[in-house]
Amino acid sequence: MATTFHIAVCAGIVPDPLQTLEPTTTPGGPAIKNEMLLPAVLDPWAASALYEAADLASRVPGSKLWLVSLGPKARLQQVMMTVAQKVAFELVPIDSPQGGFADAAATAEAIASTIEAIPNLDRAKLLLFGGWESASRGAGVTLQFVGERLRIADQFFGVDQIIVHDDGSFEVLERVEGGKHQVSVCAGAPAVLGWATGNLAEPRNNPQIGMANMRTVMPALQRAKAAALDANGLRYVAVSLPRQQRETRVVQDMTPDQIAAELVAWIGKDR
Repeated sequence: MATTFHIAVCAGIVPDPLQTLEPTTTPGGPAIKNEMLLPAVLDPWAASALYEAADLASRVPGSKLWLVSLGPKARLQQVMMTVAQKVAFELVPIDSPQGGFADAAATAEAIASTIEAIPNLDRAKLLLFGGWESASRGAGVTLQFVGERLRIADQFFGVDQIIVHDDGSFEVLERVEGGKHQVSVCAGAPAVLGWATGNLAEPRNNPQIGMANMRTVMPALQRAKAAALDANGLRYVAVSLPRQQRETRVVQDMTPDQIAAELVAWIGKDR
């Protein structure tokens, strides 16, 4: 296969979703209570994108893989100690305050400008990977903003599989309603792919891959450029945990329309 890809995976770090995340209000705006004390992980959605990118790079000889991650350097180092043992990549860190309430447009601008500055990256071969959603704030638009900022028109979201052809074109399976997939054909790079869960399991830890990655991860973290995320006028009126409530009834012979109407009425009670 003559075609090669330059794959940039956008992956943020987030507090471990298995922890209790309690929102709070600070002088700087909404935040997660004791966020810096919570264990951090690579965003699970973006992690799927990273594993799929590494698999694709291994199947297309000559391809290159970069992991672009935004967060405090100390937290990035902690997370990379684990992630670096999974797959081979070149880390491109961005030193920035962590938080689940950063403006998506400002975040995208910082990521896009960093990708543009990657040495030897060929924009004509670029595949921009990332999570379809996010475990931080679930904005679901940051990757799209990055693609628009890089002037990439072909964008696919909810991706579960990519099948590359010999001529460099590829088929993309995107999730649609009803548990089905939409099959699209793209002529080739550049393209944006926002991944769902993909088809690959999490790779096992490989200490040899980890040692090879850490030789470049640590110098990259030391050279990481700081990025301040502008709020761009974004303001949150309030943040709170979802109210827990359970009202169980056993009712027979209700039509789907009646059930839907009751659910809409229940959802709208607190508004």
